[in-house]
Amino acid sequence: MNQFRFSMLGVLLLAAIAAGASSWSAKTAVAAQDRTPVRIGVIAPFAHVDGITIVNAASLAVDEINAAGGIDGRPVELFKYDNHASATDAVRGFQRAVEQDHVVAVVGAFMSEIALAIEPWAARLHRPFIVTGAASTEITKQVHDDYARYRFVFQQWLNSELQGRFVCDFAHDALVGKLGYQRAFVMSEDAAWTIPLDDSYLRCLPKAGLKVVGHIRYSPSTTDFTPIYNKIEDAHPNVIITAWAHAGLKPTLQWHNAQVPALLAGVSSQAMDGTFWKATNGACDGVITETAGSPGAAVTPKSNPFSRAYVKRFGAAAPYDGYTSYDAIYVLKQAIERVHSTAPDALVGSLEKTDYLGTIGRIAFYGRDSLYTHGLRYGEGYFTGIMIQWQNGRQVTIWPSQVADAKLAVPSFVK
Repeated sequence: MNQFRFSMLGVLLLAAIAAGASSWSAKTAVAAQDRTPVRIGVIAPFAHVDGITIVNAASLAVDEINAAGGIDGRPVELFKYDNHASATDAVRGFQRAVEQDHVVAVVGAFMSEIALAIEPWAARLHRPFIVTGAASTEITKQVHDDYARYRFVFQQWLNSELQGRFVCDFAHDALVGKLGYQRAFVMSEDAAWTIPLDDSYLRCLPKAGLKVVGHIRYSPSTTDFTPIYNKIEDAHPNVIITAWAHAGLKPTLQWHNAQVPALLAGVSSQAMDGTFWKATNGACDGVITETAGSPGAAVTPKSNPFSRAYVKRFGAAAPYDGYTSYDAIYVLKQAIERVHSTAPDALVGSLEKTDYLGTIGRIAFYGRDSLYTHGLRYGEGYFTGIMIQWQNGRQVTIWPSQVADAKLAVPSFVK
């Protein structure tokens, strides 16, 4: 009987040891799994200044995060896809990111046509996609209209309609209020993102105190802007309100060379880039554009440290999508660590709860009840933007007053 009892005790002890070993093994496996890299994709055209900026800024953020211990204790790997400014290549890059490289999310795209081409694939492949540069309102409209399908898409840049409101607020305060301007001519490149921006301009500029005396949309392939500027001069505007992104270099050069007697102000994506002075040989002097950040503009305590780090590493100031792409990596970090998961639906739910103080301001997304579902929140307490002007080879911030480091200047040839 005693021999039987000891035998049973031995069996139970061995079972307990085996169970403990199994439990320890499972925990060890989980711990090992938790050290697997968090893979994030970035899509942009590498040969374009706005495109490579997205890649550079995301790389900077990933390096900082890894130096500080990673995401949830896991290292981060950044996978880069060159879309060559092609929607087809962008879709292929997104497919490869998800199906071959198994990224947990993708950031990037500053061209609306490309973001819109990727959007159905983010829906089909169930992978979060944070748009960090494209402004078309159609991006979030699809999320609003078919949330169940498109819930994986977020737009972390101010959409075109809201950019128009911001420019109009600047116009009311600075162009009308301080310079006494009364007449504006709207000049836009013909692209998807400028359609809602033009509509916004045409609605809000009169409310800001500027009579719209003309409106023209030009082809991005335009090389001679003389007829356009002749038409504009005939209308005698004080300011040309711009909506330029892909084709802003040539009209800037010809505006300066022709000494068109109207200020250039509005949205000019190429003027946001720190190399624009060199690219125009100084012809951009006096050009004003809305943007997300600029050297010296302390929008938040994180703005200038990012700007300095970017310039030190890459040699020039980052345009707007550098700030937004850098912030997007940190937004993903916050979202993953909030739920301790990279599962797509868990990540979408966590991104919807985003409340992050980034380089551009307080970042949060509109909810399902908004027309801009998953779009960047705009207004008091959230992101608004800044207006910068090229003066004597430098980008200076001229508005709003709380972050301005210079006064608005008018070129000598502008009346």
